[in-house]
Amino acid sequence: MSAREVFLADPAATEGLAAALAASQPARAVVFLEGDLGAGKSSLARAWLRALGVRGAIKSPTYTLVERYPLPAGEAAHLDLYRLAGAAELDFLGLDDLAAEAVLWLVEWPDRGQGGLPAPDLRVRLAVEGAGRRARLEAASPAGQAWLARAPI
Repeated sequence: MSAREVFLADPAATEGLAAALAASQPARAVVFLEGDLGAGKSSLARAWLRALGVRGAIKSPTYTLVERYPLPAGEAAHLDLYRLAGAAELDFLGLDDLAAEAVLWLVEWPDRGQGGLPAPDLRVRLAVEGAGRRARLEAASPAGQAWLARAPI
């Protein structure tokens, strides 16, 4: 599968990446957001949801584990699985309902839910680099590969 890298010098660059991915995403997409604490996963997710038109508070799902946002074509789900001990705990989150309704999944700490999540279309690996961040985007499905090819980044 293909991959692309981009340096995010500041919050505006993160917002630009999120807007580019939101504008080019397929009708249904699963995105795994990976990286250490403080790498910018939540910031990217928040900017992505804003780019899709979500207004009002965009809450971090650190404690709730799942936050859902209405979109014109369905629903976006932002998951933060950091506090899970393993995929067995996903049963309590109602992901079966979410699978039917969500057109976009933004999943932080997906390794904590391994085996209980839908397969990703795109993996975004974030890392602190100097004063900014480095984002490595990796296609993880044929839909993800087409997405990455057309994304204006």
